[in-house]
Amino acid sequence: MSDIVELAIVLDCADPGALARFWAAALRYQVVGGAGSYVMLLPDRRPGPQILLQRVPEAKTAKNRMHLDVHTADIESEADRLTQLGAHRVEGTVRAEHGSHWILMTDPEGNEFCVCDGGAC
Repeated sequence: MSDIVELAIVLDCADPGALARFWAAALRYQVVGGAGSYVMLLPDRRPGPQILLQRVPEAKTAKNRMHLDVHTADIESEADRLTQLGAHRVEGTVRAEHGSHWILMTDPEGNEFCVCDGGAC
C-alpha cells in the first residue's frame, strides 16, 4: 500500500468544455484534455490538485456542500479579475471571521467559491 495521497476534485456541471476554460483561467491551470463527459485540468508546472469537470444531466439546485477557496493577498483585485472571466459576486460585501476575509462568488454555472485572503479560511 502506498503512503502517497493526491487530491483530485470533481465538479459536476452542464458544459465541461466551457467551464474548463473559466477554471483554467481562474486558477492558472491547463486544460489537458477531455473524454466523453469529462474535461481534466492540471496545474501549470506547479503543485496542486487535479480538477475534473464532469457533465451531469441535472442542474444545480442548492448550495454546494463543498466549495473551492481561491487564496490571494488582494481579494478585491482577484474578485474583479474573476468577474471579467465570467464569475459573479454573490454579495457586495466582504465577509470576515477569525481574522480571515473573503468574497463569496459563483462560477459561470452557479457553483459557489470564495476568494480568500489566505487567513483561517
